[in-house]
Amino acid sequence: MSPDWTSAAERARAHAPFLAMALERRPDLAELLEAGRGEEALQRARASGEGIDDVGVALRRERLGVALVLAISDLAGAFPLAQVTGELSALADRALDAAIRDAVLRRTDQEPRGFIALALGKHGAGELNYSSDIDPILLYDPDTLPRRERDEPGEAAQRYAREIVRTLAESTAEGYVFRVDLRLRPASEVSPLAISYNAALSHYESSALAWERAAFIRARACAGDIPAGEAFLAAIRPFVWRRSLDFGAIEEIGRLTARIRETYTGPLAPQPGFNLKQGRGGIREVEFFAQTHQLIHGGRDPSLRLRGVRATLDAVAAAGLVSAEDAMALGTSYDRLRTVEHRLQMLEDQQTHTLPGGEALDRVARLDGLADGAALLEELAGVTAQVAERFDRLIGAESATGHRAAGALPSLLAELGYADPEALALRIDGWQDGHIRALRSPSAQAAFASLLPRLLEALAEAPEPERALLRWEHVLERASSAINLFRLLEARPGLLDQLVRILTLAPPLADELGRRPDLLDTLIDQSALDLPGSTAALKAKMARTERDEGYEQLLDRIRLVTGEARFALGVQLIEAVHDPLDIARALSRYAEAALQLASEAAAQEFAREHGRIAGSELLVLGFGRFGGGLLTHASDLDIVYLFSGTHEGESDGRRSLGATLYFNRLAQRVSAALSVPTAQGALYEVDTRLRPQGTQGPLAASIESFARYQREDAWTWEH
Repeated sequence: MSPDWTSAAERARAHAPFLAMALERRPDLAELLEAGRGEEALQRARASGEGIDDVGVALRRERLGVALVLAISDLAGAFPLAQVTGELSALADRALDAAIRDAVLRRTDQEPRGFIALALGKHGAGELNYSSDIDPILLYDPDTLPRRERDEPGEAAQRYAREIVRTLAESTAEGYVFRVDLRLRPASEVSPLAISYNAALSHYESSALAWERAAFIRARACAGDIPAGEAFLAAIRPFVWRRSLDFGAIEEIGRLTARIRETYTGPLAPQPGFNLKQGRGGIREVEFFAQTHQLIHGGRDPSLRLRGVRATLDAVAAAGLVSAEDAMALGTSYDRLRTVEHRLQMLEDQQTHTLPGGEALDRVARLDGLADGAALLEELAGVTAQVAERFDRLIGAESATGHRAAGALPSLLAELGYADPEALALRIDGWQDGHIRALRSPSAQAAFASLLPRLLEALAEAPEPERALLRWEHVLERASSAINLFRLLEARPGLLDQLVRILTLAPPLADELGRRPDLLDTLIDQSALDLPGSTAALKAKMARTERDEGYEQLLDRIRLVTGEARFALGVQLIEAVHDPLDIARALSRYAEAALQLASEAAAQEFAREHGRIAGSELLVLGFGRFGGGLLTHASDLDIVYLFSGTHEGESDGRRSLGATLYFNRLAQRVSAALSVPTAQGALYEVDTRLRPQGTQGPLAASIESFARYQREDAWTWEH
């Protein structure tokens, strides 16, 4: 459908006093818009402040022009929602940057290095509202911050912060630029407006709250010293994206969501007084739906580390965590709710989310092109119902609680049918005497005490409950930390049955769980019991790292993904959900993908120092179960290294090597990448004894020498 510019301008004049005023004040833009020249109008609006010395005045005129153009273009159907919110966010970036520069240049003649603005929330995601606050966090580096000689860095930073807020938020005859809310900074009740870089870093590394972690999912460096801001965000990345699940944080987010619903006093269904943001089925529930999945899974899956809500929903669906239907329904509902929110804010340029009544509601509806307020409410009822239904399912899944009281432990054990309950009770009590590291902290002991009754009930169903209990003890003894494991089992009771089968039927998996309690996290995914895809798809999954991560981080990613997959495939075997041969083939595909990616990464890293040999490359042959594509959980990799080309070749790097030495050292590097234990564990045991002359021969041989050996010297069993 082609844009209707004339209708958009007429509806704006008739129903939105703020837009009517803006059209009157900017006849040049009104003329362009009514002629259907929206992009040209936007360019002129961006230039509205050019040539004006007063930064505050220049920004206010730019803001009025941009707000007018975006509103009419939106109402005309010419600019999609993503473009509107993206342009508003870009305007906020420019305004913050100009205000920072102006504040610094008022007192110094230096570039504003060392002063950082981080955008959070919708601003960070590039999804600002039509009439929105911005919630930046202002940081400064005392070593590089420009200031007068007599000023202390902290004093200068606070002065700059006050000037920035005044420039943007003060209401004048020209209006305002953006209302500024600095309450998302660390300890905002007692902290200064701008926080030193190191103080903020220390806060987020040691004492930040769960909601702050959620807030930084959408954070980005938006103004000021952007490289320093990006360095700060990189430094706190482990705080935001944790490799293991933190169910304590997830529970806190769930409690926060519950509090939002509990404290919301407006109508539950769309009607006058309903809040589009906080109401049931509203905007915030879609945002929390996306962020909860990011908090749970984003530490292990970098593809989920996105800022935009729609993009996150699509990624969560692509990862198999929710259905494509749910992601589409939530995304479409989100766009519609945001659009109505914009219509509401366009009326008077006010940051409101509450539906009015009477004639005011009719004006919102007619501005949107609907007949009246009743038509709008009818549509919103269906939209919010779709969101509420899916959010209710999420809350139900994430907040499953309640367990039977333990009572006296010996009595409970006897009631559950354990042999010698008195002795077992003493043993269990002894777990918390300090010798098990995973149970030393009060929080870990509290989480374990909450889980214990259910755990004992589940273990009692095992064929040999006492032996299963001792294997659980072995898991605890090997774990350095298990608090998240306890919370996971508490939050997901269905996993207890799987844990019992692991402890009973698969001691090697139980050993792995002791080394890495977070492995149980993998089983909460909907796809945990699905067979994996092709080798190429697995290789791509392993390769998903952050752009600034290097060789060691890639190897850790390979180990992490492969370790989780081998554990999940082992569980599939004991759950009998797939044919054992299919699981063996899946284990082989994972091994092949890991070998391919590790060898490519090792070759690239090796070439940094030694260069490459033209016309030659390392080849890897698989033998035994690996060669046949039927690995077991305990299989090692029988491989032989070969290289193409001749022995006479030399590498072209700064430390040149001959071909034989080059490829033997590279083969050693690949073997180490696969077999050296790290924090993520070793990938595989590598057995290279099937090469020519076995352990007496070189690790890597040329194809020519290998062929000659097979023709002339190999034993019969080697063919």
